[in-house]
Amino acid sequence: MLKEFSYKQFGNLNFTEQELDENTLVKIDEHIKVLFLPKQSKIQVDFQEFQIETDSLLFLNPKVIIKPNETEFGGELLLHFNKDFYCIQIHDQEVACDGILYNNVFEIPFIQLNENQSTDIQNIIREIQSEMKDEDSNTEEMLRILLKLIILKSTRIWKQQHLLAENDQQSDVQFLRKFSKLVEQHYKTHHTVADYAEMLFLTPKNLSKKIGLLSKDTPNDIIKNRIILESKRLLAHTAMTVKEIAFSLNYEDDAYFIRFFTKNTGISPLSFRKQF
Repeated sequence: MLKEFSYKQFGNLNFTEQELDENTLVKIDEHIKVLFLPKQSKIQVDFQEFQIETDSLLFLNPKVIIKPNETEFGGELLLHFNKDFYCIQIHDQEVACDGILYNNVFEIPFIQLNENQSTDIQNIIREIQSEMKDEDSNTEEMLRILLKLIILKSTRIWKQQHLLAENDQQSDVQFLRKFSKLVEQHYKTHHTVADYAEMLFLTPKNLSKKIGLLSKDTPNDIIKNRIILESKRLLAHTAMTVKEIAFSLNYEDDAYFIRFFTKNTGISPLSFRKQF
């Protein structure tokens, strides 16, 4: 079901192959997404497969490629909305669309839910589904409030799970957000740790040290992995040539790009494309 309020769009749908036609996800490719996954679900996100052990929420930016479960509907539900619906509003930084759940280059942001948290989230989802059936002047704002409630609760859970919930750790959370946002904005044109250290007014050594306290990956790994992910998306889902992909990622020498991709994936770009 999809509701439109002028240019603002908000929808929800059951997330299995049986429930979706092949064009549904293409139509909402530019939408921001929240996916509820019951335990024992399986999902593929950007070429990685996951077995979900506990009820979970997954937060997805536009263009992220997700493949639905092949089994019958078992409770997987996708909420999706465009930026006009939510992001034009002035929100608290942590729960905006560029908050840590949607602006996280460190990991795919699954939020694992315990039994009480899952019940709480599912109750909000049921309220959303009920509200979607209404047609009154308050429907849009109610949907926005319920969506923000899910994001707010999930941000709190994420911070607790990553041991970043204390007040004296808020600067760490904000640093994660800032570095993630910079990588997401500039990975196509800025490829070195020194580039991002300069933007953050740090030395490369200090940036690596700070990220090392918060992530198992180095800044160089994070930047490199984001470039590789985009390369895979373009190889698998567009007709662009390898040379065009290299140029779009600011590699003037496509031979260098091919060596970079092959070294980091163990397979050449053309061989990767043939898999799809």
